Amino acid sequence: MAGMTSSVENGDLGNNTLEPAKNNKVVWAMVAILAVYLLAALADLPQRATQIAVEAHTVDSAASGTVHDALDHAVHHGALAGANASLGTPSVPPYWSVTPFVLLLAAIALFPLIQVTEHWWDSNANRFKVAAVLAAITLSYYAFIHSTSVEAHWPSHQVIAAGESFFQTGFVGAVLGNALLSEYVPFIVLLFSLYTIAGGIRIEGDLQANPMTNASFMAAGGLLASFVGTTGAAMLLIRPLLETNKERKHVSHTVVFFIFIVCNCGGCLLPIGDPPLFLGYLAGVDFTWTLGLWEEWLFVNGLLLLAYCVADQFFFYPQESLRDIKRDITQTRRLQISGLALNGPLLLGVVLAVALLDPKKEVPGTHWHAWMYLREAIQLALVTLALYLGSPRLRQKNDFNYHAIVEVAVLFLGIFVCMQPALQILAEKGEVLAKSLSPAGFFWATGGLSAFLDNAPTYLVFFMSAQDPTMMGATGGVPEMILRGIALGAVFMGAMTYIGNGPNFMVKAIAEKSGVRMPSFFGYMMYSSVVLLPILALMHWRYLPPEDAAPQTKQVVVAASSQQTLAGVQQAAAGTPPTRTTP
Repeated sequence: MAGMTSSVENGDLGNNTLEPAKNNKVVWAMVAILAVYLLAALADLPQRATQIAVEAHTVDSAASGTVHDALDHAVHHGALAGANASLGTPSVPPYWSVTPFVLLLAAIALFPLIQVTEHWWDSNANRFKVAAVLAAITLSYYAFIHSTSVEAHWPSHQVIAAGESFFQTGFVGAVLGNALLSEYVPFIVLLFSLYTIAGGIRIEGDLQANPMTNASFMAAGGLLASFVGTTGAAMLLIRPLLETNKERKHVSHTVVFFIFIVCNCGGCLLPIGDPPLFLGYLAGVDFTWTLGLWEEWLFVNGLLLLAYCVADQFFFYPQESLRDIKRDITQTRRLQISGLALNGPLLLGVVLAVALLDPKKEVPGTHWHAWMYLREAIQLALVTLALYLGSPRLRQKNDFNYHAIVEVAVLFLGIFVCMQPALQILAEKGEVLAKSLSPAGFFWATGGLSAFLDNAPTYLVFFMSAQDPTMMGATGGVPEMILRGIALGAVFMGAMTYIGNGPNFMVKAIAEKSGVRMPSFFGYMMYSSVVLLPILALMHWRYLPPEDAAPQTKQVVVAASSQQTLAGVQQAAAGTPPTRTTP
């Protein structure tokens, strides 16, 4: 593509020119990955992983109905102390262990602002070096310093006890499993699939770039985000929005509001809209429960659109020169959509794969559980079809390249690993929060951390801390109003920073590649603090209960997780330790 140099020439990752579909290296990479998965399936590996996950999930479900009886029995018969001793209850890492995570956030925020590192940081290869070094430091803490048990969540929940060797391979494996196999792989495959397939749809045209036109793009994206995901909606609409505004000099504020609405706040109506809601669906929340958030969705997005129209109409648009405005008015073309016939069904296929192929749940209408990572394999197969059958010419017109998704991939690789100590600390403190916070408190606590941690795992930690395993219903065992606070905080306040949600970074990168000078990390936070935060405060006042409506305190008898409690008590009473000790 014009203006792009190859990755070989500049040492960057993902900033490569497109090749014809049949010779596209990415296609062959996808074919290789799918071939490896097929070989693994022939060896029965994903099937066995699914069986382990399903059996653990079945045990957890059966245990939830009798956990309190078992605890009472253990207390009366003196088995509780033995359970705690044999479980090797995981302890909270020291606060200094979050230093690599803080340094990575500081690098993301400051390196683009420092003259010495500004251009160096533009390379995804250099971003990867920083992320990899800091992730290695975090893993070194678990390998050589951490001495008490660690919870593992992939493919099933278990507690890994310390081994006798100097290098704790079990701890490193548990952390990598939690960070990469459980969270990062599904996260990045979904983003990559939506990004790549949507990149083959060309919405071409040049409308007059006035406030109402830009607000219309955002409104359409805010509605679409709940049905094709925030990533899919953002990738579909950011390029035509940028093309419409190419005659204007002041565009960065438009992209910021686009991130607020399309990349975040628009995606709260269905679980496929935003990753944290999808995790809630996997944890037991009904698929249609989030439709009940439509009033908050309409309130927040409506006020954001109003704020944009006022700001653009009365402040930014008048600053445009008369020559640019005249050129914008005269050089208009009707919108035309190309590539939808192929890529539209493929996007729908991604949505269906994500919604239906959870290994822990039966495929609707059957008694069959999808193989582990079959969901991701199907998504990659759909990407392969999009690249092989789609028109390279449309992607060239879209200025499509992999730089933005590679930027997200390398940075979030480091983020997912480095934030493991922070998540462990948060999980421990989460039980304290669950005893005292109101729904509004959960909203601000979940949202405040979602702005700096990824909003998906943050949502899950607060969800688990508020979950009562004896409750049944549409909310997965979490009281209705508390779940509303958690869901709204994770989705809406993921827009507070560039790192709160995956699509934020991608849109920023695409805009910068198109010549838009985007705000720095802290400059973006100025926008979110001045515009988004007051709107969220109004939403809190309008829709969430008063601060004194705190939830009923849950009795926490054993410091181990709810998934482990019953099994630990029963096995301790029988004299069999439930932990797995590493070599």
